[in-house]
Amino acid sequence: MFNYRQLDDDRLEYVTIASTDEIRNGERLILDVAGNLIAVFNIAGRYYAIASICSHDDGPVAEGEIDGQEIECPRHGARFDLETGQALTLPAVVDIPAYPVRVEGDEIRIGLPVIS
Repeated sequence: MFNYRQLDDDRLEYVTIASTDEIRNGERLILDVAGNLIAVFNIAGRYYAIASICSHDDGPVAEGEIDGQEIECPRHGARFDLETGQALTLPAVVDIPAYPVRVEGDEIRIGLPVIS
């Protein structure tokens, strides 16, 4: 999997996915963006976006409990970093995609890789 946050902006297309009123502090939004299930989180005013599917067994990782900057998959307990998508604990050994997030005015926008 890939941390899209590391791509240069010229290799990303930013799409508006919600307004800041739609994802209040401590909330999450799971949506289909260009065929990808992506979860966006507001943690103390910082926004994070990750793939919504666990790399271990395709579980609903985005529905898990959040502790600081980590999320725990509710199916088998694998933990991931919300900023980088890095798999932090077993049984997951593969990272999940992480996406850059921008707030422009009241729009929350995520960067998707440009396919050329």
